[in-house]
Formats: sequence, structure tokens, C-alpha cells
Amino acid sequence: MALADGKIDRVPAIVAELVHLNVDIIVSGGSTVSQSAKKTTKTIPIIMAQEADPVGSGLVASLARPGGNITGLATLAPELSGKQLELLKEIVPGLSRVAVLESPGNSGNAPSLRETERAGRAFGVRIQQIDISHNDIESAFQTATNARADAILVLSSPFATSQRRKITTLAAKNRLPSVSDRAEFVEDGGLMTYSVSSTDLFRRAAVYADKILKGSTPADLPVEHPTKFELVINLKTAKQIGLTIPPSVLARADRVIR
Repeated sequence: MALADGKIDRVPAIVAELVHLNVDIIVSGGSTVSQSAKKTTKTIPIIMAQEADPVGSGLVASLARPGGNITGLATLAPELSGKQLELLKEIVPGLSRVAVLESPGNSGNAPSLRETERAGRAFGVRIQQIDISHNDIESAFQTATNARADAILVLSSPFATSQRRKITTLAAKNRLPSVSDRAEFVEDGGLMTYSVSSTDLFRRAAVYADKILKGSTPADLPVEHPTKFELVINLKTAKQIGLTIPPSVLARADRVIR
């Protein structure tokens, strides 16, 4: 449900259907679903499995006391995007310009984009935001190459995840190192990911569901931060694009695809 086949405009209808069915709990896999669920129901408990900025986006009043019918897990996505840029700086010689691929309409990306720009200023790297949609991923890469981008950073969204094979294929074709916050990108040919463990977050979301089904209310369950992070590197892709990963970075990897 969270991905909706990558079509953000389908999310409200799917959420409305769940509310109509009077489900016991809605588990959201991202900001787009969380926001839609919040607008649709004030009574059905909503568990955020991976929300970038719960307070900043207005989903909860505070992490300690969420209030309302929403609680769950934050991902620290804005901070992670800065770390992703730092890793690109470590592995790409002379990194000076990074194209940031963002899906229009994905409200959860704004804090990550701001953090990426802040990190860019700190590292002396110019950030170029490029919108992607179903019909113009190729033109987005053309824009990036025309602007002499040294690498790409993919901001998380249902659309980007659904189109990850196309994105990673084009990144390799254009010899652009890529970083994202989902391991699936690396498994499908992307260069690198630094992210929270989605598997761990969804397991912890199940703990929230158990507590709520046993009588707890979302308003009284604090929003928690992630505790597990992972760095995954695809050495096959590095070789394909002619990039050598420094041993100091490889030593920190939780998983290496060879």
C-alpha cells in the first residue's frame, strides 16, 4: 500500500478504502501515506513505520507525546542525507557537483533536501535539485550530465523506489556514482546506500501494533528513533563505472556486493 505502484496520486483513494473498511490499524511506510491517513481519519490508529520528520511535517505534536491517533518511528532521514553526501565526498575524487533526484509531490523530502544543501555548503559541493517523474527520468539524467554532475543522490519516495532499476541502470550508463537510502537500490545496481534498517523499523512497528491492540493509545506511545543503520556498497557497480572505493570506506560497510 505504501508504494501504490509508485503513483502518489493513488494513495488517498487507497487510504480512504482502508478507512471505509474500518481496519483496526493503518501502518504507513512513508510521509505521503502518513499525511493522507491523517487527513482521512482521526480515530483509526496510524503507525508510522519510517517517517522522516514527524514533528516538522505536523504529523505529531512532539516525539515524547505525539497526541492524536498517530505514533511510530522516525528515520532521521534529513541527517542521513547529509551523511550520504559525506560518503560521496570520500569516494569520488574531486567531487564538486551532485544532482539530487527528487519526486515532485513527496512532502517528506523537504527536510532531507535542506540538509543536503547545508552539507553541500559545508563540503564545498554544489547541489542541483532535479525532479523526476514517470516520463522524464531519462531527461533528468540528461540534465545531470549536461550540468557535469559528478554523482547523484536519490531522495526517498514511493516513485523512486518503484523505478529504482531504471534509475540505477541510467546511473551506470552515465558512469555516475549513486547513493540512496534504500538497500534495494544497491541490490539492483546502485553504488551505495547509507540508511536505517527498514526491516528493523517494520519489526518495531509491529510492537506498536501489538501494544495498541492490547489497549494502548497512540497519543501515549512516544515516537522512537532508529537504532540500526547500514552501509551497503556494490563493488560490481564500482568496477563498471571505473571507481575505486577507498579501503577506509569498505572497512565500514555492513555489506558488500561483489
